[in-house]
Amino acid sequence: MLGVGTARRLGFVGKAVHLVNIQGVAAGSQGSHCAVYDAVQQHLGQLKASLYYVLGFLDDKSNPMTKLAKLAFVCSVYMALACPTRVGAQLVRQDTPVTSASPQDEKQIPRGKRRVSQEVQITGEQSWSDTGIDVRPGEHIVIAATGKLRYADAKEDNGPEGITRGFKDLLRILPFNGAGRGALIGRVGDAEISQPFLLGAHHDFVTPVAGRLAIGINQASDDIGEGTYTVHIDIHEPDPGVTYHSTRQVQTIPGVDATIFAKLPRRVADKNDNPGDMVNFLILGSEGAMQKVFTGAGWVKVDADVRGTVLHGVLESISKESYLTMPMSPLYLFGRTQDYGWAHAEPIKVVASRNHLRIWKAPFQVNGQTLWVGAATHDIGFERDERNDGVTHKIDPNVDLERDYVEKTLTATGLVAEVAHALPANPLKEARTATGGSFHSDGRVLVLKLNESPGNVDATASQ
Repeated sequence: MLGVGTARRLGFVGKAVHLVNIQGVAAGSQGSHCAVYDAVQQHLGQLKASLYYVLGFLDDKSNPMTKLAKLAFVCSVYMALACPTRVGAQLVRQDTPVTSASPQDEKQIPRGKRRVSQEVQITGEQSWSDTGIDVRPGEHIVIAATGKLRYADAKEDNGPEGITRGFKDLLRILPFNGAGRGALIGRVGDAEISQPFLLGAHHDFVTPVAGRLAIGINQASDDIGEGTYTVHIDIHEPDPGVTYHSTRQVQTIPGVDATIFAKLPRRVADKNDNPGDMVNFLILGSEGAMQKVFTGAGWVKVDADVRGTVLHGVLESISKESYLTMPMSPLYLFGRTQDYGWAHAEPIKVVASRNHLRIWKAPFQVNGQTLWVGAATHDIGFERDERNDGVTHKIDPNVDLERDYVEKTLTATGLVAEVAHALPANPLKEARTATGGSFHSDGRVLVLKLNESPGNVDATASQ
């Protein structure tokens, strides 16, 4: 028979699932489910209290369970919420069609010379197909696709625009969650870092970066459709009078010199001022440009508040973003906690493995530009926290790999103008984190200067 404490903890799961379920119904049809919306409001307080109970359970020192066991229990509860059958995706109203392009895209006519014209076929069992076409920054990728796919649980065939997503499709994660299952999608560049985009039946996409074009079907590897899409691809040169600049690798960026590094701490710290992660990258650019480059590269903003994060993750939806926004502990620089936290990971793996970073706005500028100071690490598992004998994330000791990962993902957006690597005086090459883990580096700090113009573009003639 379950004890009272255990029953309460398990009751948390039931309440959370119940709320998520009725949220799905309410979002599916607002007009006819006002009563359901009222039920959501009534249960919100109960759910919040239950979530806080679980968080308190983790901190309950009188409970005989080890901290690792407690952590495993709560992780299992969260996973039970998030993937009773499959990993989640965000909810889209059933009566909202998935479109292949905006009206502006449909009317857009490339003015550059057509450089490549090719037709390819992609079958249901192919998640991605290499077109063999290398595109250049600023070129138009013009797509026209026809054909049908059929999924085993679908009521009818779907075309390249995909299947409209509804609450029954909630527990499914796709390569591009912004489109329906079976939609035609594309990507340019390295498969490990490039972000997919919707192609649909008709689309004109201007690529901000150079790379190999691949087209694919928006589906999970264990849920493939039967059928074929025929895709006609035209590549047009950039529009006349518009120049797209590739990211420039430079030796130095003006203003980022020894004087600046003399003002910057080499490491961040915890609340007790124990030295922690290494400061390993700097970004020059406005706050809006900084946010845009991270979101464009597929990074997700993380809330530093633990309780708010767990509640947000359950209430918003069971999605990839919910996994990524799992708690990121506060660290300190310039006398305050991070201004932004960003995470980049595959869903499910985020509990043990996550690329993440913290950013602080510097209290001074560089040549009139805002300076963002960052510390990036890669969680690869768990280890003992030497401060309190608890459990904490273990980072990859080669922190330069995460620094390089930040560079690759951000420059792939086409929103970075210049990249440099600076070696400060007395560079940090080996140390231990605030929790006791060790790390090593070549001591260089990545410096990125963002381009404030959309698409890293210069207009040299009237349009």
